[in-house]
Amino acid sequence: MYRLSDKLLLDAYRKAIELNLEADFISLIKKEISRRNLGHKMKITC
Repeated sequence: MYRLSDKLLLDAYRKAIELNLEADFISLIKKEISRRNLGHKMKITC
């Protein structure tokens, strides 16, 4: 996930939620969003 731009990471999160993908996968994305301090750009609880 390190190679994804911030925008692509946030887009991937939105799409994963929309497609109702595995909770573990969504959790990985959320952890990376939190690591990058992008939570303020998304209305999520990391």
